[in-house]
Parts: sequence; structure tokens; C-alpha cells
Amino acid sequence: MKTERFEMRLDPQMVQRVDDWRMEQPDMPSRAEAMRRLADTGLAVLGDGSIKVSHGETLILAMLRELYDHLKVKDSEMDPQFVEEAIAGGHFWALAWKYGGLIHGHADREEDVKEVVDVLDTWSFIESGHARLSDEEKREVEEKVGPRGRHVEFRGFDGNNEFKHLDIARFLINRLDRFTTFKDRDLNSHFPTLKRYRRMCEIFGPMRENLVGRELSCPEIIKLLKA
Repeated sequence: MKTERFEMRLDPQMVQRVDDWRMEQPDMPSRAEAMRRLADTGLAVLGDGSIKVSHGETLILAMLRELYDHLKVKDSEMDPQFVEEAIAGGHFWALAWKYGGLIHGHADREEDVKEVVDVLDTWSFIESGHARLSDEEKREVEEKVGPRGRHVEFRGFDGNNEFKHLDIARFLINRLDRFTTFKDRDLNSHFPTLKRYRRMCEIFGPMRENLVGRELSCPEIIKLLKA
């Protein structure tokens, strides 16, 4: 097989870890061969997102199946016999087919979670501050902001184009009980909102540092809503 030369630099700690690993191997491979094997193993673990079960995990699942039967669990969404047969037969793909809602390659990105938290934080201050304005100040908000200043309420994210942000927001609010002000709302705005929210969060950042023991002022709310 044709090979290509590949050079890389490692810090001393990583080199020592590689050396420790290769010393434990029966044939004590060279550093280059050790790196090749480790890379091959790592890529196999990452793989294509398909299910892979080790021998130890197979035994644990078999014991859980026996425990499941012993407890006579009823009305479960899981079919333990199907799971056992799929694993015993090596039909791991069948598990993903049957339990696609649980077994998938999706994971929320940390940056998306942070962005949703920032948006919810911004809007919680806006709604709280607006609720405490006088009637005269609320009229000023409506006059200077327009339609967006009439019903000052967090509308959520677009279910078609911003569904990841919408899903994160719903989980934070309904399952983690964060930002409970927005609980029991649909949160599907039915129109894109993220670009505007990003502008609002950028403006709100410096304000947030000074919101100690006070609410947003009328001018601050107007500035945010006009973003």
C-alpha cells in the first residue's frame, strides 16, 4: 500500500503518554506505528455514528434484560427482547431504526446554548422592566418603537429556520425550569428572529453589567426594541 509521509509535533507530556502505551503492547511498536494504531482506534470509535457495543456492555445489557423481566416492567416504550436479539445478532442498525428518537448523531452546540441563554436573559430583563414602566412611559415606548413597542413580549424562535434554538429554549424553560417567565408559551415565532435578537444581545451586554438592583430604564428598553 502506498503511504505518505506525515510529520507532527507533540509536547513532552503527550510523547510520554504514547511511549507508555506502546511499552504496554506485546510487540512494543515504534512511535510512528503506535501513533498509527492510536489514530486508527480513535477514528474507529468516532466512526460514522453507528452503534457499537463492547463485550462488557453486551453483558451489562443482558443482565439488565434479566432484571427487566424479574421486575415485570410493563408499559415501557423499550422492547427488551428486541434489543437483546438485535445485539446478539449484530443488528445494531436496527436499534437506530426502531429507536431513532433516542439514537441519533445530534448534540446541541455549546455556542447555540449560550446564544439562547443570552437571548432569554435579555428578554427577561426587557419584559420585567417594561412591566414596571408607568403608563406614560409605555406610551412613549410604543410611539418611539412602533408596533414592536405595543406588545413587548418574547416571541421565541422560528420553528422552520431556527428550530435548534427553539428546541434548546423549550428544554431550558420547560425541563430545566430556567427563565420560567416564559413557561407555557409556544415560543414558535413563525418568522425569523435570530438576527434581531443578536443585535439586541450585543446592545444589552454593556447594560447587563450595570443592572444591579435596578430594572431597565425606559430609554434602554426603547434602544433594545429598536435594534
